[in-house]
Amino acid sequence: MLDIKITRTSTPKAKPEDESKLGFGKIFTDHMFVMDYTAGQGWHDARIVPYGPFQLDPATAVLHYAQEIFEGMKAYRTADGTVQLFRPDCNAKRMQDSADRLCIPAIPEEDYIQAVEAIVDVDRDWVPHTFGASLYIRPFAFATDVGLGVHASRHYTFCIICSPSGAYYAEGIDPVRIYVEDDYIRAAPGLTGFTKCGGNYAASIKAGELAEEQGYAQVLWLDGVEKKYVEEVGSMNIMFKIDGKVYTAATVGTVLPGVTRRSCIELLKDWGYEVIEGKLAIADVMQAARDGKLEEVFGTGTAAVVSPVKELVWKGEHAYIGDGKIGPVTQKLYDTMTGMQWGRLPDTKGWIVPVKPVY
Repeated sequence: MLDIKITRTSTPKAKPEDESKLGFGKIFTDHMFVMDYTAGQGWHDARIVPYGPFQLDPATAVLHYAQEIFEGMKAYRTADGTVQLFRPDCNAKRMQDSADRLCIPAIPEEDYIQAVEAIVDVDRDWVPHTFGASLYIRPFAFATDVGLGVHASRHYTFCIICSPSGAYYAEGIDPVRIYVEDDYIRAAPGLTGFTKCGGNYAASIKAGELAEEQGYAQVLWLDGVEKKYVEEVGSMNIMFKIDGKVYTAATVGTVLPGVTRRSCIELLKDWGYEVIEGKLAIADVMQAARDGKLEEVFGTGTAAVVSPVKELVWKGEHAYIGDGKIGPVTQKLYDTMTGMQWGRLPDTKGWIVPVKPVY
């Protein structure tokens, strides 16, 4: 168990009065969790301190060789004021997997969860009160050796910052248009596609900008070898309901194992749907649309929970899904997931972890 030292700010920030204007990732709470790693000593000096900048030498390793990882999760406030997390153990395990691939020392699951609970507890007044709004939590770790040379660092920093964020669908769920990318690739076997590291996202920006210029909200990436099979969207996993069955790419090295993805699959199976995790060719998706069998398409992720898709475009061909509105299965998943997260529905899966007032 971590011995967390707490230094509270003497100059607390004014909290936003209008939670409808929070946006995403623009406002940060009063404190942050920080812990250091030294080779031979391990992780040490766990602390919560006032939110503020890091001082980094220009030769700090992460700035040159991108040895860093991160996670994304949320804290939710229920109607009775309880603050709770959603499956934090899954985020802790995924961060360990990312750490292993990027040669970063693993943070024990129990320490990760304790750190998240501690910073959320200290800044619990920042958790929004509005349904749909939440406290976004960003744990991240990065190499802090000073000096040039490509090798694993011997020093690291683990930090958690938090940001009150508004409802993703402030004006109702609006299905999005997706551009299928078959020029650039996001990941390939043996690389870092299954991790949450900044390099994956940096490599996706170019295609995302090009898609946005054409009026599309996101890019759907194909596999990096044959450029044939659907993998994931820029910030989400993606699922296709075709002729009654739900298809999604397997998380076998090139696709991020999303916590929301995993949860949706469990719920779908509980409801009797056949979920097929494997290769799905984009050509087959487009054919299903032509045949009238492409019933629903939706992304899954922490930010949106589920994001319905109303249109795909690939090689100039447009596939229109349903009547351009959210489909019934997508709606049920959204209602069930958000219902549990904000305490409006009972947690029948054991996914909810209340944050007790300790600190």
